[in-house]
Amino acid sequence: MSTPQETSLTRRATGATTAGSAPVAAATPEAATPEAATPEPAPEPTVVATTAATPEPAAVTGEPGAEPEKPRRGRPKGTSTARTTRTIELTLTVSGTADGDWQAELKQGTTWLSRGLPVTATAVARAAQELHAELAGPIEAVIGAAREQRAARVAALEAELEQARKALAEIED
Repeated sequence: MSTPQETSLTRRATGATTAGSAPVAAATPEAATPEAATPEPAPEPTVVATTAATPEPAAVTGEPGAEPEKPRRGRPKGTSTARTTRTIELTLTVSGTADGDWQAELKQGTTWLSRGLPVTATAVARAAQELHAELAGPIEAVIGAAREQRAARVAALEAELEQARKALAEIED
């Protein structure tokens, strides 16, 4: 029997690949070199054994009484090493009133992370613009309508204040 190193040299020199192949004449490392000019007698045919690096199962080799192959350690070939992506679902609800009061609520699954946080209309518009242009358009329209209502309310209150000042001025005279 030869050593694993001699076996691999023999396999390379003769082209043998497996233990189950037909008997092959093994060449020694000395015969494979160009220095061996004198012909040596042909060695007897031998079967080249496989090394421990490539074990074959007992069922394939047909060896009687051989143990079945033990499972190899580590990850089997063909298994993906990519991590699966975990998704996180957060629900951000921003609501506003006609008076222009805005509040935000944040929920993860069924758990409330925060509720009733006061936010400004400009912060809502800026956040919508940062998220996506399609979100910014409708939100800007809602904020614009609330701004017009607020401006109309301010104008009405200014007119009422002016009337109250005139009435006060008449009483003082």
